[in-house]
Amino acid sequence: MKKIALSFCLLTFISCSLFSQPDIEAYPANWWVNMKWNRLQLMLHQKGIASGAQVKVNYPGAELTRVEKVENPNYLFLDLMISPAARPGKIKIEIEQPNKRSVIDFELKPRRKGNGTLYAQGVTSSDFIYLLMPDRFSNGDQSNDRIPGMRDQSLDRDSIFLRHGGDLQGVINHLDYLHNLGITTLWMTPVIENDMPNRTEHGYAFTNHYKIDPRLGGAAAYKKLSDALHKRGMKLVQDAVYNHVGLYHFFVQDLPMKSWLHQWPAFTQTNYKDQTIFDPYGAPSEKKIMLDGWFTREMPDLNQTNPYVANFLIQHAIWSVEEFGVDGWRIDTYIYNDLDFMNRCNNALTSEYPHMTMFGEAWVHGTANEAYFADNNISTKFKSNLQGITDFQCLFYGIIPAVNETFGWTEGVNKLYSTLSNDFLYKDPLRNAIFLGNHDLNRWFSTVGENLVKDKTGFEWLLTCRGIPQMYYGDEVLMKGFTNPDGWVRLDFPGGWQGDKKNAFTGEGLSADELAVQSLIRTLANFRKTSSALKTGKMMQYLPDGGLYTYFRYDPNQTIMVSMNTGDKEITVIPTRYKERTTGFSKMKNVITGNIANLESFQLSPKETVVLELER
Repeated sequence: MKKIALSFCLLTFISCSLFSQPDIEAYPANWWVNMKWNRLQLMLHQKGIASGAQVKVNYPGAELTRVEKVENPNYLFLDLMISPAARPGKIKIEIEQPNKRSVIDFELKPRRKGNGTLYAQGVTSSDFIYLLMPDRFSNGDQSNDRIPGMRDQSLDRDSIFLRHGGDLQGVINHLDYLHNLGITTLWMTPVIENDMPNRTEHGYAFTNHYKIDPRLGGAAAYKKLSDALHKRGMKLVQDAVYNHVGLYHFFVQDLPMKSWLHQWPAFTQTNYKDQTIFDPYGAPSEKKIMLDGWFTREMPDLNQTNPYVANFLIQHAIWSVEEFGVDGWRIDTYIYNDLDFMNRCNNALTSEYPHMTMFGEAWVHGTANEAYFADNNISTKFKSNLQGITDFQCLFYGIIPAVNETFGWTEGVNKLYSTLSNDFLYKDPLRNAIFLGNHDLNRWFSTVGENLVKDKTGFEWLLTCRGIPQMYYGDEVLMKGFTNPDGWVRLDFPGGWQGDKKNAFTGEGLSADELAVQSLIRTLANFRKTSSALKTGKMMQYLPDGGLYTYFRYDPNQTIMVSMNTGDKEITVIPTRYKERTTGFSKMKNVITGNIANLESFQLSPKETVVLELER
């Protein structure tokens, strides 16, 4: 592709020709009383708003401490101090300009009920996360399929790239299905406005942080979904994107200042090489490209060392939790962010919400690489405070080779054993999210060559290994697809649209194999809800032997034994080999079938896995 110049002058020219905003817009849109983050930086945006502006604030408990004008006169930044004495109401912000007077009613709201007990609960290893793409899950409100004025007016279910019409009401309609399946937590790809010209189904190119995409139902539907989840005792994870935004974001089309973005003389893409960040021999120029390079031409890279950008992003994170009752935070493209900024942002969230948890996407190769970006036991100059990561190592160098490779000294299931043996690198590996697939990866059923036994083994591992299990929508009914291109792994959930011949919500039209996997997950996930050993217990694993791999999850109240035959021949499992964990027990109960037998030698078929609860 031809390189294009991305200078501040060019972007400013684009903004002047495309942007129009008759009314003053304030970001954040509102705030709350009794917040720890009470030094608020308000961004005001309107053409020429800073020209000759004099600002006054008169409200008990609210003090205007600073008015900041920046390079672009279309922006004005106000620093407000909200004291503990402030009460809910509307702060009148008066802006006097030559021949013009404007008044903004900035609302201070009361805190959400519960102040952290009914929301911001955190997501832990006791949970089971379900990841879905709202546009591809279920269409519950056809009236918002297209929104006049938005750039992407596509609606074509026959295309893997265009919008399909799924929305938040569609998710709400099927929460009982998720709850009955054993899901405790919902994570959706971003729901924030994505007013880009194309490929808007995924949501990762924000165009206005303070608007929920109207094609998904807007803020009202998002709040309704959050409330509906909490009424069922379920949780909500929001997908956060700090690293970049969409090219048509209002503050890209009309830059507040040149340093708002990482600017390059010509388009410079990240090198995607995480090693440059921690390599003791690495070249600084390559580290800069990794961190400051753009993801794509359509996704400008935010400069988080700019204090205005940092404040904007941190305040939006806190605002989202309070406004929508978010319980946990998944952070997209974590390793491309300024890591000092991320530590500061993570601290701001946990300071405001002590139970709040977050895990970051760290798509890297190597457990040391991965652990570097999380709270770890590594002696390095930089120390991350990120609680957990998306554990790509347990997928790429763990369960995939375990089920797909031939057993060997360092091959097959030995890779899973070795990967887990490196957990000493993490402060708390229980906070890592483990998974079999997501919206960027091949479907699990396709990964295992559409082998039903291997597919089941994956889920039996997912729901019994350490960490926070996360499942991708549709994997419970054997949806297939490879990521070349990615649209093939983002197909519609069966039954989410009127007239679908197959309905995974009701079971109508599902094959025997699809029903079997759905039933397996439902049984094991609901068992896990009350299993202290699987939720928070310790783990002990034994060296793989001829393709047989056995590990235990246990605590003083319960012991779970998992044996996995990754070979091509039937194998005998001898419980006495694992005497540290089996001594004192006389019975074993198959968690899936409910069958109880004496704790003695048993046979495992090729590729078969068994989950047993030991009894005395």
